[in-house]
Amino acid sequence: MVNQLKPERQALILHCLLEGVSVNATARIAKCSKNTVLSLLRDAGTVCAQYQDEKLRNLTCRRLEVDEAWSFVYAKERNLDSAVAAPPYAGDVWLWMAFDPDTKLVPSWRIGDRTAETAKDFMNDLKGRLVNRVQLTTDGHRPYLEAVSDAFGDEIDYAMLMKVYGTDELALNVEPIAGEPDLDWISTSGVERQNLTLRMSIRRFTRRTNGFSKLLRNHAHAIAIHYMHYNFCRIHLSIDQTPAQKAGLVNRRYDLFWMVGLIDDFRPKPRRPTRYYKGPQFSN
Repeated sequence: MVNQLKPERQALILHCLLEGVSVNATARIAKCSKNTVLSLLRDAGTVCAQYQDEKLRNLTCRRLEVDEAWSFVYAKERNLDSAVAAPPYAGDVWLWMAFDPDTKLVPSWRIGDRTAETAKDFMNDLKGRLVNRVQLTTDGHRPYLEAVSDAFGDEIDYAMLMKVYGTDELALNVEPIAGEPDLDWISTSGVERQNLTLRMSIRRFTRRTNGFSKLLRNHAHAIAIHYMHYNFCRIHLSIDQTPAQKAGLVNRRYDLFWMVGLIDDFRPKPRRPTRYYKGPQFSN
């Protein structure tokens, strides 16, 4: 590979991206080009998505909370008609995520719209990662009803927690849907707090900024890197270890240099001949 950055420089770039620094600012800090940052973003995002898809399996979660986070690519949906040269998949984008409040693990997420089809894809993926019955809490988004039923059937304890905004105070309505959900476990506070972590860590999710994603694939790569670091590298004070450690997936904390090593292993190796042959010599 020609002109490959040293591991220290790659780790610096990843650190900046994980701390909410924009791509242009990251390029200035790391003293490299914007294309170099975007290239590392794409490689890292691909590796992180593949690794987590393989590793986040056979999970023994007892309870899960689910929510969606809004963002947009290139332009907001309401401004697409006036947008110039908008790429495919421009407009509003929703990130669906599951959260385990016991281990702080994010076992599954899905990028798409807010329709029933995306809800079904997300719930089927979540179901395939679990090995036991869980209690699930969602908000009042109606597509969850059919999606949860299709994915889990009767093998779930499921409740909806709906917020009712009045003139004086916020009211919470609890609606048991399936099974026998424990009232003490019906909550979405953990996943909503995780949404705040997401928006503080990824510049592309910051509201009222020019750091939004211009391409959907870069948006997806940034999310994959964030959850890789969140699940496997970041120590949470409430559990004093990473979520992956708490969930029993790994036995130690990983760091950014471990992520860089995965990225380097993923990249194609240079093709160099094992032996060099000296060609015929000519002279005048």
